[in-house]
Amino acid sequence: MWLWARTGGLSAGDPAPDFTLPTHDHRGRVTLSSFRGSSPVVLVFGSYT
Repeated sequence: MWLWARTGGLSAGDPAPDFTLPTHDHRGRVTLSSFRGSSPVVLVFGSYT
């Protein structure tokens, strides 16, 4: 993800780059691309400290 930010990022309408994150229970992993074609995905970024 850091490389995308350094190369100019995305424009409106561009598909989001794929990424993988651990599940909330840390027993598996999920990729953004696994949701393609299903319901919308909302990404929320923030600090909860």
